[in-house]
Amino acid sequence: MGALGVVYGDIGTSPLYAVRECFVGVSGFPVNEANVLGILSLVTWSLVLVVSLQFVLLVLRADNQGEGGLLALAHLVVPADIEQWTNRDWGLAAVGVFGAALLFGDGIITPALSVLSAVEGLRVVAPELEAFIVPVTVGILLGLFAIQRFGTGRVGQLFGPVMLVWFTMLGLLGLRQVVQAPEVLAALSPHHAVVFFADHGLHGTLILGAVFLTVTGAEALYADLGHFGRRPIQRSWFVLVLPGLLLNYLGQGALILRQPEQVEDVFYHLAPPGLLVPLVGLATVATIIASQAVISGVFSLTAQAVQLDWFPRARIRHTSPEHQGQLYVPVANTLLLLGTLGLVLAFRSSGGLADAYGIAVSLTMVLTTLLFGVVMRELWRWPLAVCLGLTGLFLAIDLVFFLAIARKVLSGGWIPLSIATVLLVVMGVWRRGRQLVERHRPVVDLSSLPPGDEPVVVLVRDWEQVRVPESLEHPAVVLHLNRCQRPFMIDEPHGTLTEGGPVPRVFACFGFMDDPDIPALLEGLVAEGQLDLDLEAARYVIIEERLDIRHDRGMPAPLKRLFHLFGRRAPRVTDLAAIPPDRVWSLQPTVAP
Repeated sequence: MGALGVVYGDIGTSPLYAVRECFVGVSGFPVNEANVLGILSLVTWSLVLVVSLQFVLLVLRADNQGEGGLLALAHLVVPADIEQWTNRDWGLAAVGVFGAALLFGDGIITPALSVLSAVEGLRVVAPELEAFIVPVTVGILLGLFAIQRFGTGRVGQLFGPVMLVWFTMLGLLGLRQVVQAPEVLAALSPHHAVVFFADHGLHGTLILGAVFLTVTGAEALYADLGHFGRRPIQRSWFVLVLPGLLLNYLGQGALILRQPEQVEDVFYHLAPPGLLVPLVGLATVATIIASQAVISGVFSLTAQAVQLDWFPRARIRHTSPEHQGQLYVPVANTLLLLGTLGLVLAFRSSGGLADAYGIAVSLTMVLTTLLFGVVMRELWRWPLAVCLGLTGLFLAIDLVFFLAIARKVLSGGWIPLSIATVLLVVMGVWRRGRQLVERHRPVVDLSSLPPGDEPVVVLVRDWEQVRVPESLEHPAVVLHLNRCQRPFMIDEPHGTLTEGGPVPRVFACFGFMDDPDIPALLEGLVAEGQLDLDLEAARYVIIEERLDIRHDRGMPAPLKRLFHLFGRRAPRVTDLAAIPPDRVWSLQPTVAP
């Protein structure tokens, strides 16, 4: 139920407009039996090949310890140590990072377009209400983003029953029309799709921009993998979502065959007059829920980017003890809200935003296919012929859709691309800055600590980062805080103690989806008798390196300044590792690459 409410909202509202756009949109193909059957055949096999086969059955298998999304996919096929990366590894990582940035751009546009298009129904009910469209949209968006802090589990429980009713009604409304015109079932054969292109030639490719609307949401489906797991997402799709969508699309085709004049509002004409008002209300709620899949996906990708050091530090809240992938990222929620409100206030209508939609989704699918091809061959060791065949099939479909939508770049598609480009710069600068800091990390002499006898816990990224003098007054332990490539540490301790050298050393390893708690880790070691340290009086020493802006090697000075700006704006490591801020000593050596 939770997966149904969070994952499938976006793809589940496509019947509201997708078929209509094939006949009255930019494509504008005439209504006749050949065109109806051809377009429905394209819709059917797009759902089967792109959503069912590519994403639900195959791509969902490529999880990184339960987590999905392009970043997790990319880090399945690159070495854990970034210093070992070749140009090929950097290229694969760049594909994953750019795909994650594209989803963030899509996450800003989708709520604005979905909610605005739903609220615009007010002017259909009463034209004098048109002035309230933008204020009501803003109010709904504020409420939608406000409830995100309760976690995707609770949001899914709230939205799940609504989407259960929605998909059930989609199927029943479509079945009612199919019974009256069963000849529409012929569209299940791919033959009619082939005939459509044979009849219309190159001009027929224009229809793909509208057909693509039926599969938008599949890219967020993969990013939401960590919130609910593969099985609930797959069961929801094959048991309810796919049957409901197919029946509804076929039902719309059946109605158009019998009454071509209804094509303008074909979805609402599926319902008998007595159900029209409830259907409008349910459609409005479903359209608002459509934003949730993308919002949840953005949370997952932002958390992965932070933990994999592609993005500045951020607070990440896990919202479920049962499902570790359910999380809330306040900074991502705030940025999405501000961006979405900005688009609503700037465009003020769904028509103005329509051309900005789809370009990011189609490009994300292309990038997913490229990375998935590498996973099939290098990680799963599938036969080369199978890998080339599947990658070629999916890439051909994705590229055809992308080229059909590319015409939207100048008329609005530049918006998500611009957002993605800005995020790509931020992530690239941060990752490069962190790499330089790690590569040229100076040695810190602990003799520079303030005098006293308080116990100190020195947090380092590697053991060679500090020099411990023999005459150190403070009882000390050096703690190596590390992020592992896996999302969670399963069946392994977060901290292990090693002896050697003048002070004990603790190796702390947290998965990139874990919440680090350094004091709790140390208390566990003390309780087990492995460590003798008075934690009540302990001070935590944080080494905060800075790049020397005067040196141009490694990174231009303006980008170094940008890197420092990101670092200053990010939460302190003491907040993110549950370290009391009033017991922290900071050392700030300068790194000069």
